[in-house]
Amino acid sequence: MGSQWRPKFDPKQVHRELEIIKNDLHCDAVRICGLDLKRLETAAQDALIQGLEVWLSPEMWDRSQEENLAYLKNAAEVAETLRQRFPGRVVLSVGSEATLFMQGIVEGENFMQRMNNPSFWMNVKAGKHNEPLNAFLSKACHAVRQTFKGEVTYFAVPFEKVDWRGFDFVGIDLYRDVRIKNVFDKLVMDYLAYNKPVLIGEFGCCTYLGADLLGGNGFVIVFGMMNGYLGGKIAIPAPFAEMLKVVPKVEGHYVRDESLQAKEIIEQLAAFDSAGVEGAFVFTFVSPTSAYNEDPRFDMDLGSFSLVKSYPERDTFEQIVSESIKQGKEIAGIDSLPDLSSKFANVIGKCGSTYPDMPWEPKESFKVVSAYYANH
Repeated sequence: MGSQWRPKFDPKQVHRELEIIKNDLHCDAVRICGLDLKRLETAAQDALIQGLEVWLSPEMWDRSQEENLAYLKNAAEVAETLRQRFPGRVVLSVGSEATLFMQGIVEGENFMQRMNNPSFWMNVKAGKHNEPLNAFLSKACHAVRQTFKGEVTYFAVPFEKVDWRGFDFVGIDLYRDVRIKNVFDKLVMDYLAYNKPVLIGEFGCCTYLGADLLGGNGFVIVFGMMNGYLGGKIAIPAPFAEMLKVVPKVEGHYVRDESLQAKEIIEQLAAFDSAGVEGAFVFTFVSPTSAYNEDPRFDMDLGSFSLVKSYPERDTFEQIVSESIKQGKEIAGIDSLPDLSSKFANVIGKCGSTYPDMPWEPKESFKVVSAYYANH
């Protein structure tokens, strides 16, 4: 949404993280997402050289369908170059959750406008998004297959009813929350009915008490945190405000809970494994823009799905703060934030103890995922 998920792209750091993902988390595949095709190519090539399978996921948010198609054609050229060097180990995604993140499926110029539109959920429940979505996916699949000769997929959000006939894999971003917990296993099984290999493109949980209630919407906690330290002066989007009502607080703030995140991830992994899906990608490894803080009022990692908690890097911290202020104003009408430099002074530039060369430290979820994959 106008900012880089990784403010500083350091190929050496990316190499080291992919090395850890392969050797310490015992993963055999990685899904690499982002907008910049050069970054994607660099990371994908590194992963392939290290022996990982790559699911390349170029993603252009909040742009027109025509722009997305042109972008995907360029992405297909990158993917085909990689496939020719590493045959059978590159899968290309033509997008993810396009109803939410692309213009032209439902009304709204950007993600927040779409989510805040009073007609959004009404139209989704009526299924009005499915016809234009599948029309776009058909064009996208045809466009990339002109160049890319490998396997192709798309990663859907559960309310998208995709025509999977043109794809090699059924891809679904599936998070467990309180609404579907009792039917979660059945939901997974339903996707096997298409008689194609099923890939879970995203699943996981945030890192606070009550995050299991919200599942994939766990990120909304950030709005509640900002509301707390700004004295209730922000305009939280209505859908997010409703979600925040179910999240408990202790002594006026949200509570970090790494054990809950670890438990949720392992239980979901077990459900996918039991159902017989082809694979599952934990969302996500690292979130550099969601800095950890010992003070729970400013611990942005609470709203992160990552397996590691990030420390803010000196040369990118001010950039992250500036972008946070810009997005806060656009999304919630926030005019200014507290002096975050002083709030994070004791962790800016810090490295982890487990991996002293990395600006992050593994959470409990990292350890349980590592143990799970080591035995599967």
